[in-house]
Amino acid sequence: MKAAVLDLPPFEAVAARVDGAVLHLTLNRPEARNAMSLRMVGELCLALAAAEHSGTIRVVVLRGAGGHFCAGGDIKDMATARMKPAVEGEDAMAGVNAEFGTMCAAFARTPLALVAVLEGTVMGGGFGLACVADVAIAAPSVAFRLPETSLGVVPAQIAPYLVERLGYSQAKRLAVTGARIGANAALSIGLVHEVHAADALDAALTRVIADILQCAPDALAQTKRLVAEARFVPGATLVEDAAQVFSRAVLGPEGTEGTMAFLQKRKPSWVPQ
Repeated sequence: MKAAVLDLPPFEAVAARVDGAVLHLTLNRPEARNAMSLRMVGELCLALAAAEHSGTIRVVVLRGAGGHFCAGGDIKDMATARMKPAVEGEDAMAGVNAEFGTMCAAFARTPLALVAVLEGTVMGGGFGLACVADVAIAAPSVAFRLPETSLGVVPAQIAPYLVERLGYSQAKRLAVTGARIGANAALSIGLVHEVHAADALDAALTRVIADILQCAPDALAQTKRLVAEARFVPGATLVEDAAQVFSRAVLGPEGTEGTMAFLQKRKPSWVPQ
């Protein structure tokens, strides 16, 4: 397996590290509990795009520095947008919000596996990223907050991902109560998938990554796409598309390699040796 190499510019708000086929992205503004600035949004988008085009990165891991995941949007960016004079056809505040929404959408639709490691404060944009992660691992310290309505604002960009992750009833309950949820409650409603002691998080992450790397990368990407489509349409409407996807997979290089590896009682080529 080729070693992954990413050509990334120097980042200020995100720490990026490549380990084999895994890109680790750490939100790196611990002095602000990793509040999501426009710079952080841009750096996350650049890093994800580079990973998707690398041909070698298969897993992206998101976590936060300093014991917190993300305290939501950066107040300074919003204050700057508020102070900008209105220009015909432009709305600075909407522009800031849309940039964050575009970033969330990119992570939500990535064909790569996405794992979030959640500790401490998880608010706003952090809440949204937690919801779009394929696997969310939390420490007992995790504290989900959805305070927007209590501040007179709206969780606008993350609302779709709340519904996708939790369903309409739970998403609505959290939104109208300004949710304050700890690790056990988050686990019980499916907001996170696993909870581990802080000193066991890295071991849990290593296990999850190892499980993901057993899966063929294109098969994983196609499976994510089909599962995403299946949320919104009856299964019967996907029969033909699913059949074509299955046929291409079976007859393609991954299907051929997987079958041969099974018959020869060896690991397929995509599994790290």
